[in-house]
Amino acid sequence: AEASPVGRTQALPTGALDRLGVALVSCSNYAFGYFNAYAAIAKDPAIDFVLHTGDYIYEYGANGWGKETAAALGRRHDPPHEIITLDDYRRRHAQYKTDKGALAMHAAHPFVACWDDHESTNNPWKDGAQNHQPGTEGDWVTRREASLQAYYEWMPIREPETGMSREEFWRTYKFGDLATLITLETRHTARGEQVDYLKYGPAIQDDISRDAFMIDVIGDPGRKMLSPNMEAAITDGLSQSVADGQPWRLIGNASPIARMLTPDFVNLGAIPEQDLEAGASPGKYALSWKGKWNLPFYTDTWDGYPVARENFYDLCRKAGARDILVLTGDSHSFWANQLFDEAGRSMGLELGTAGVSSPGDFVETGWGPEIAETLDRSFEQALDEVRWTDNLHQGYVRVVLEQNQAIADFVAVNTVLAVDIRTTVIRSETIARSIDRIVYR
Repeated sequence: AEASPVGRTQALPTGALDRLGVALVSCSNYAFGYFNAYAAIAKDPAIDFVLHTGDYIYEYGANGWGKETAAALGRRHDPPHEIITLDDYRRRHAQYKTDKGALAMHAAHPFVACWDDHESTNNPWKDGAQNHQPGTEGDWVTRREASLQAYYEWMPIREPETGMSREEFWRTYKFGDLATLITLETRHTARGEQVDYLKYGPAIQDDISRDAFMIDVIGDPGRKMLSPNMEAAITDGLSQSVADGQPWRLIGNASPIARMLTPDFVNLGAIPEQDLEAGASPGKYALSWKGKWNLPFYTDTWDGYPVARENFYDLCRKAGARDILVLTGDSHSFWANQLFDEAGRSMGLELGTAGVSSPGDFVETGWGPEIAETLDRSFEQALDEVRWTDNLHQGYVRVVLEQNQAIADFVAVNTVLAVDIRTTVIRSETIARSIDRIVYR
């Protein structure tokens, strides 16, 4: 016989509810360090449930991304190769569940999740994935189904409802008279293929070719994010929340939805001009090049699917919900964003969490903390939808909802390279609501 440690959970509340505490987490890469954010969440008395918005595991092999850190910490991925088969995915999930922070968090709090890409492999879309090579890794559908089966086996989630496939992983949760949370599926049921700058970038030589790229490629209306069935679920959930008079409508969302067209970092003086020259490192050059042409910071986020984003906002408006609070992961950075549709109408706010262990993009690119922080400030200064951001830390966002306001604390852990759960609130935002809007106070 085997014994498991005792854990606790709770059912969804009904009736009057004065407060609700949410821990927003994302991007827990075993190779990059200890899941200290999870350990901190386990001890956080303000938390009622955890929302994980994706990249709960990573598919890479022991010689892939993060291998140097993994070797130093003794946290090499198991199995040692990139995971492809059902047995591979099961072993990887089992390994992630051995982290003491993960064990403590799951034992302490109820858990809600949506997935992003690395639960299967990097950048999947409806008919394939960037990190899947059929010639050497077999059939994509077979691999995807193996990854999803292992996910349902190892994660504390219900099996799909009758008539729904495993791919159709979206859920609606009602928290008494206070809030409704709708989690999105944006990888396997509708997403069009991501735009690859390596394919289209060489054609961008001037403002005319840049604008054509933004209109014809990025703005292609045939590239979807949400399936019709999920759109119907979103409409139903939001409409019911509005009809019930709940003050909060939360969207569990894998990747940033705010507009993030890359600022011209060189002209802003944020990075050296030589980083836009051919001799710069690939990461530095790519970011400088995107800034030169004011291109989307990422093309696999909603910025790469602006028509789909506008369609989503249209669904929200028609449901009477121009006050959504989007809770987002994926980017390895903290974000406090404001959301507007193409007509400039407020749609709500977005809170984004840094990685549990995955490093921030600017530091990972090779710039030191000083330049990385300067890039953060450049985003805030240049972009209307970015109020504040930080890519220097790992941690989680604590969101406490009350009837008339919400407090968002951006909680950073001091390290992921040793078992330590010292935390610091590096920023706090108060969100106030009126009849049909939510704003930063």
